[in-house]
Amino acid sequence: MNQTAERTIVHLIGVESSGVFSDASIIDIIRNCRALVLSKRHRELLSPLLDDRSAVRMIPITPVQDALVQAARELMHGDVVVLASGDPLFFGIGRTLLHFFGPARIVIHPALSSMQLAFARFKIPWDDAGFISLHGRETKNLAASILTHDKVFLFTDRNSTPDRIAGSLLTECGSGINAEYVIHVAENIGMANERLHTGTLSEIAKLCFVPLNVMILMKTKASPSSSMAPCFGLSEDEITHSRGLITKNEVRAASLHALRLPRQGVLWDVGAGSGAVGLEASRLFPELQVFAVEREEEQITNIQKNRKEFRTWNLQLVHGSAPDALAGLPAPDRVFIGGSSGQLRAIIEHAAERLSPGGWMVVNAVLEKTAQEAPQYLHEHGLQVTLSEIKVTRRNYPDQGSQVMHPITIIVGRKTDQRNSGSGENR
Repeated sequence: MNQTAERTIVHLIGVESSGVFSDASIIDIIRNCRALVLSKRHRELLSPLLDDRSAVRMIPITPVQDALVQAARELMHGDVVVLASGDPLFFGIGRTLLHFFGPARIVIHPALSSMQLAFARFKIPWDDAGFISLHGRETKNLAASILTHDKVFLFTDRNSTPDRIAGSLLTECGSGINAEYVIHVAENIGMANERLHTGTLSEIAKLCFVPLNVMILMKTKASPSSSMAPCFGLSEDEITHSRGLITKNEVRAASLHALRLPRQGVLWDVGAGSGAVGLEASRLFPELQVFAVEREEEQITNIQKNRKEFRTWNLQLVHGSAPDALAGLPAPDRVFIGGSSGQLRAIIEHAAERLSPGGWMVVNAVLEKTAQEAPQYLHEHGLQVTLSEIKVTRRNYPDQGSQVMHPITIIVGRKTDQRNSGSGENR
């Protein structure tokens, strides 16, 4: 590598919405660089500054991978400037550039971000806020991602607009949450045509917004008393169920332990009953997608009540019989089978085929027949199988009486990741 290439650097420069640089040295850097990597909007915004530098190589910032390759080529002959909005290290291109060029080759010049400007406009402290970018991302499980925060800042895009986000939240959670939240939207922030909006979910859902906008969602009303429940360890009398048909506290705890739940991923709760196992799992890990599969109307009603009561928006209800009801679900990382309605073999076969490498499947057996057949079916489909029997006796002190519960066999199957047998449990 020649000496010129070794001395050249990448200047990553944040641009405020107005396009004004308060530091004159930034303008000198731009005017004296070998190449500029920038968006169409920044090129138009800075055209007065760039007119007298028509010889400078202009590289479109998208597609990003092409821009990086071209920038590296120009860096062999001189400094390269990359322009980005606001603070490029805050949900920006900074992370990508640091990985591609290495920290030693980059100098970063941040500007005020749209996030800082938005909180300032609405006079809201932001040190306790959550931050989510929806740029180019799917919005499945949107309520679970957003409503885990009492205050959250959202980078929107052309598909995930404030009105669509507000509408999705109302659809996923019901109109009851409308009074609990307020939304602030800033359009074209920092520009001459800046506009600010504040409203409820239903009010924001009726509006239309220009593409350049950011959104703040804040909780204004205290959550129901159920939000004060422990994050793990709900008791049977706190969970709506019918006729005592619920996975008992001690067995539920052991089953969740056996599942070795990931923080993110997909859990199928098959034969969910009251949904107690899926309910606890979804409260423990709000970013985990939980699908409660149940066929009985009475239990469906119970699951719906529990979901609403405990605000487990990442728990999705699937009304139908397994294995047919499993066909449209995303592939699971974990599977819990609490009931099978005589379809145990078919359920295990379907689940085992779709279970992610390194995934875990847990079957709770109340009947001796299930305890005998489930290990065999799991083994037939290549899972490593272990069994535990849980016998529970409850007593209250100083009372002398006791309650002896029917023993439960917990059958655990692990799908070994052939590529890396030790990696599956931390997916």
